[in-house]
Amino acid sequence: MSFPPTLTGTAPARRGRAGRIALWVVQVALAAVFLFAGISKLGGQPQMVALFGQIGVGQWFRYFTGFVELSAALALLVPSLAVFGGLALVATMVGAIATNLLLGQSPLPPTVLLLVAAAVVWTRRRELVASRVTQ
Repeated sequence: MSFPPTLTGTAPARRGRAGRIALWVVQVALAAVFLFAGISKLGGQPQMVALFGQIGVGQWFRYFTGFVELSAALALLVPSLAVFGGLALVATMVGAIATNLLLGQSPLPPTVLLLVAAAVVWTRRRELVASRVTQ
């Protein structure tokens, strides 16, 4: 499989120190949000139990979502896994937006989180392509 030359350049993108720091601040903040969210789902916080009761799929889905959020948050903190954590969160937030719309709730919070996770993925996209090329 071939990739466009703009994505497979031999030299990795160079970010300045401020850019690297900003990316890590965003990743740590995003990880903190999803660590909290995942723990609240896995811990059975009454609000989360009620929310997933409204969804109507069953409480197993609360555990699954909590596990995905927790795993993705931890992945964001590992440089070689950060892009994959971001991808998992993008997919999760797409589902959260759809669910919020179906439940008549505001899709704004998951949309903001989706955009932040997408920004992390976009910024680290070369790492994703590099992992494909080296396999």
